Order: sequence, then structure tokens, then C-alpha cells
Amino acid sequence: MREELKLKGRLPGLIKDIVASYARTREINHLECTALPDREKVIEMVSVMLGVLYPGYFGEKGIDETTVEFHIGTQVEALHRLLFDQISRAITHECKRLGRVCTFCEDKAEEVAIDFIAAIPSMREMLALDVQAAYDGDPAAKSLDEIIFSYPGMFAITVYRIAHELHHLGVPLIPRMMTEYAHAVTGIDIHPGARIGKRFFIDHGTGVVIGETTEIGENVKLYQGVTLGALSFPKDEKGNLLRGTKRHPTLEDNVTIYSGATILGGETTIGKGSVVGGNVWLTHSIEPGTKVVIEDPQLRFRGPKPEAEKPAPAKKRAE
Repeated sequence: MREELKLKGRLPGLIKDIVASYARTREINHLECTALPDREKVIEMVSVMLGVLYPGYFGEKGIDETTVEFHIGTQVEALHRLLFDQISRAITHECKRLGRVCTFCEDKAEEVAIDFIAAIPSMREMLALDVQAAYDGDPAAKSLDEIIFSYPGMFAITVYRIAHELHHLGVPLIPRMMTEYAHAVTGIDIHPGARIGKRFFIDHGTGVVIGETTEIGENVKLYQGVTLGALSFPKDEKGNLLRGTKRHPTLEDNVTIYSGATILGGETTIGKGSVVGGNVWLTHSIEPGTKVVIEDPQLRFRGPKPEAEKPAPAKKRAE
């Protein structure tokens, strides 16, 4: 008999040890009767939404003007079922967590599901502007199709727009689950509570972080590695973090932030039309139309210098 099978008799005792540990670590248990939102169902919800927001690109293929209402109707019906079930779970859990009596949780979930579906046309209008901004801002883009299908920044922005609407409607848990799914897929971390205006473009995108209370105006462009974060975390007299305060910066219209820049603080405002260069660290506001760059670093070479650095040969004297 293989050694691991000989040791299988230890499993009952090990299981008892694991279960006993639950009493010591209650803060990471959920052993209540109320069901939490299902992560896989939330991801499925995002997938269905992609088919509704970008018909013909995602979901059912071969849709045309004569069949679009049938196909989208089927997807919206599926979306409504997913929304109602998962939002109901999230609201019920939140009521129990806060010690409230959950009397109208299902009614609230139904209302929110319908309100969210009613917002889809306006979401599409915002996303159409975001796609166009990506095309206008990236000379490497060959078509809008390429941007919708393949740009990680566009995927992250799309999921953010979905999650932000649910956040705006007061849905707990699910909006953050959505944006963290996009974060895992793209490396772009956008909190659903951030407020982002029209024609938003993230180029390349990996490593971008946009905090909860960030405010971004219209026609703003970010490159990879940009952080819009908190300067510090204020605490109350008991040492607990203060929540619900403005901790992240404001970017006004027509701002461009280049790769690796870090902008911190709830009182920090980047004025309209400003440009922040790569690797800049900013913790204070700048006036509209400002350009902030780091001076060229001093380069040091070891070994042979590059051709451009070698002195030019001396000219021969004419005989």
C-alpha cells in the first residue's frame, strides 16, 4: 500500500483540528444561513453585460438588425435573473452584518435590478465615447473593433462603468467583486466608487491604480503604472481609519498623466489641461495648463561609451 494511503487514517483528527480553529478565527468564517454573492455568478454577470453593451462583439454572434431585439431580449432576461439573485444575496447579507431586520431585501433587489437595466443605454453612450477616445489617443489602433476586442484598458473601464452604476445604486459587495475581477485580468485597479467623466482612456494600463474617492474629469488619459492614491490614512481618536472622507486626488478635464507617475491626497487637484510626466511624485495641487516633469537624470557609463558619446576624430590638417 502506498505511504499516503497508510497515513489517510490521520484525516479525521486533522479535520477536527481544522474545525476547532474556526472558533479562534471567527472573523474569516461565514457559517451563517444567509448566502453570499457567488463569485462565478458575478463573473457570469459581467460576461452577459459585455454581450448587451457590445452586441455582436461578445455573446451571441451573427446578430443583425432583424434579430437584435430577440437576442438582446434573451440576454437581458438572463441578466435580470442574475442581478436579482446576486443583489438579493448581497443586500440580505449586509442587513445581517449590520444587525438590521431584512424585511424588504427582495423588493429592494428587484427595484435595483430594474434600475440598473434602465441605465444600460446611458452606459453604452459613455462607453462609445471611451472607445473613440482610445482610438483618437493611440496611433497604433487600427480600428474600434481592435480596441473593443483586445485593449485591457477598455475592458477595465467597461467593468468599472458597470460596477460604478451598481455602486451608485447602493449595492454592497458586488461592485468591488467586479472591479477586482477586472484587476486580476488586466492589472488595472479601479475602485467602483471613483467618479470618472466622459472620453476616458488608459493606454497599456498595467499597474494603474485609481482610488475610491478619485474624481476624474472629461477627456483624461493615463498611461501604465499611474497611481491616484491616498497621501495618508486619517484615524479617529481610537486609532480607527476614518472612512468616507476624500482621500484621493482630483483630475480636471483634458489632463494627461504619463507612466509611473504617483499623485496622492484628497486635496490634490491637477488643473485642467495639465500634463504630468513619467515617474513624477505629486502631493500638492497644480494650476491649469501646468506641465510637470523630472529633469533629465545624469547618466553614468561603465566600459566603452556608446557611439554617440565618443569624441569626434580630429580633422587632418590640409597639406
